[in-house]
Amino acid sequence: MTAAHQTILRDDLGHDLDGDTLREECGVFGIFGHPDAAAITALGLHALQHRGQEAAGIVSYDGARFHSERRLGLVGDAFSDKRVIDRLPGPAAIGHVRYSTTGETILRNVQPLFAELDQGGFAVAHNGNLTNGLTLRRQLIRDGAIYQSTSDTEVVLHLVARSRKGRFIDRFVDGLRQLEGAYSLVGLTNKKLVGARDPLGIRPLVLGELDGRYILASETCALDIIGAHFVREIENGEVVIISEDGIESHKPFPPQQERPCIFEAIYFARPDSMMKGVSVYERRKLMGAQLAAEAPAGADVVVPVPDSGVPAALGYAQASGIPFELGIIRNHYVGRTFIQPTQSVRELGVRLKHSANRSVVDGKSIVLIDDSIVRGTTSVKIVKMMREAGAREVHFRISSPPITHPDYYGIDTPQKDNLLAATHSLEEMRQFIGCDTLAFLSVDGIYRAMGHPGRDPARPQFTDHCFTGDYPTGLTDQRGESVKQQLSLLAEAG
Repeated sequence: MTAAHQTILRDDLGHDLDGDTLREECGVFGIFGHPDAAAITALGLHALQHRGQEAAGIVSYDGARFHSERRLGLVGDAFSDKRVIDRLPGPAAIGHVRYSTTGETILRNVQPLFAELDQGGFAVAHNGNLTNGLTLRRQLIRDGAIYQSTSDTEVVLHLVARSRKGRFIDRFVDGLRQLEGAYSLVGLTNKKLVGARDPLGIRPLVLGELDGRYILASETCALDIIGAHFVREIENGEVVIISEDGIESHKPFPPQQERPCIFEAIYFARPDSMMKGVSVYERRKLMGAQLAAEAPAGADVVVPVPDSGVPAALGYAQASGIPFELGIIRNHYVGRTFIQPTQSVRELGVRLKHSANRSVVDGKSIVLIDDSIVRGTTSVKIVKMMREAGAREVHFRISSPPITHPDYYGIDTPQKDNLLAATHSLEEMRQFIGCDTLAFLSVDGIYRAMGHPGRDPARPQFTDHCFTGDYPTGLTDQRGESVKQQLSLLAEAG
């Protein structure tokens, strides 16, 4: 494919252009002991679709055999056919939706991954990213391991398979002890549903109950869609084993303060999900209210960049007293990919997802609210659209701090040189974007919106490295070369 005929990948969260968005790696779901396990898992994955749109998969167990269905594309395309669900019999199942941050978008990388071990079959699905996954992969391959994917999740299968421990739980924990980075895992054996969250709790995992049967899921919205009851969040560093005997909790790691990823609240989690007993929607409104206190603007209307900027814009409007208006209308029916054959057509690409509501914007001074700026290219086009629609002034406000450092825990962010805030001053960013004023929520401000008086530099309450450069784990794979560079080298090697 030539440069003039390129395919631009788009997620369905609202503002994706030229890679200028944040994408999460995946969502996981599992249920044990329910006669409709596969169908319930498919519904749960529907609710988690926002966490990954590249691929979806389900593995079930019927008491004798494991069954696997994995597809590229959306959950609805893959699992709406009853014939597909009928090929996934059994009372236990796990599922996965994927956006890749490591590994190509090919069928062999679609999760859950499955392997036959000496104690029986084991399927696993993973949300997050292992910052030593490539290093472990190289070591395992040198020791004779045969890999079937380029996903870091396969490391877990190999580590469990090679453990010399006796019981499965001990082998599983033995494998976890060798991992570095962020993970929430669901696994399925012929007797158990397994869940695990990394020692810092960077990636989310919740426990639910339906008809007396336990469920594991990335977010509470996956419980709501099936009418399940929220029980609790899986704790950081906790391993849970669900079987016919009930649920066991294991704490194999030394106690640490939890540090969940702050971007779950800012961007990734669905607004109707709950985190620590508070809805994500309310947290985002509080971010907008805090932004209004820190960065007021004299304007006629508050306009969100839909959809992710809407809650913060509502909070900003309510706190400032400036009317909230939908000055941008989002088209929800645009496909995930679009062939943009010429530069002139690519320049119009923003209009595929967003259109100006001229009646709201024309002649007005507007406060434009978005949740983040990555490369800034989308922001340039949105501001230009507002001016072409007649906006007299555009005051751009961002309901999170500037992103100055890349992520290695499951968020697909560019390298530092491609992050606008890492390479430009605030005034340079304003000029690049073309707005009249530009302001971001402060780091302490976002902590206040999350219910804390501010960031404790000695014991940060969240994983916030994208704003602060404070990476909470080792970064073994990132020493000297990027993940994508290392994957390229692995592919060339063989």
